[in-house]
Amino acid sequence: MMRRLPLAACLVLALAFAAPASAQRVSTADRLTALEQQLSAMRSGNLDLLNQLGELKTEVQSLRAQLEELQQQHEQYKQTGRTQYLDLDSRLNRLESATSEPVPAPTLPAPQPAQPVMPAAATQATVQDTPPRVYGDASTLGKGADERTAYNVAFDLLKAGRYAESARSFLSFLETHPNGTFTPNAMYWLGESYYVTQNYALAQEQFQTLLDQYPTHDKAGGALLKVGLCQYGLRQLDAAEATLAKVVARYAGTEAARTADDRLRAIQLSRVR
Repeated sequence: MMRRLPLAACLVLALAFAAPASAQRVSTADRLTALEQQLSAMRSGNLDLLNQLGELKTEVQSLRAQLEELQQQHEQYKQTGRTQYLDLDSRLNRLESATSEPVPAPTLPAPQPAQPVMPAAATQATVQDTPPRVYGDASTLGKGADERTAYNVAFDLLKAGRYAESARSFLSFLETHPNGTFTPNAMYWLGESYYVTQNYALAQEQFQTLLDQYPTHDKAGGALLKVGLCQYGLRQLDAAEATLAKVVARYAGTEAARTADDRLRAIQLSRVR
């Protein structure tokens, strides 16, 4: 009996020590399984990332190709706009070099008309002008003839392309005849003498004086147009746009309005170059 008890105790002790080892083996197996699962999940995640990275590279290449295409189109549009601007600017300069359409200036009522001498139209700028008719008695007509002669001298110089001399002659005329029949015309052509030599500030001053003193004169529309063109020549683009828009609105249907509209489009094209 006593021999059996120690044997039973030994068996119990052996089982007690064997249980933790078995439990330890199970725990290690579980941990290995968990690690394998985590590694598998990481591999799967890495594959997803690689796939996403490949897709992003493809999208970047596509966007880069689109950007290059847009840049090429932009350059083509800029070149087209530049060509159109230069063509329009050239045509406008040729148009501006030809003078304003002939328009009669206001007449003075009186009994007996005296036909003025019409200046011949032919300059480098094809200048044309229709002087006003003068009416009155013999003494008035005599004074008018002197005024007309002085005006024609200055105008002939302008037609001959002698712009500096024509400017001096028109200035002399205005000093002698500040309120004459030909005074508004002289103001306009003095401004033109300055304009064709690119003295835009002086030209603008003369055209503006004409507008201020004779706002309803036949040459008012052309004078307002030239004010806008002088501002354009001085690179005062905002002021030029505003002035030319006034010409289009105020003198719709005239040659001045058409020229102003063309120049407005040229300014808009120059802004997008």
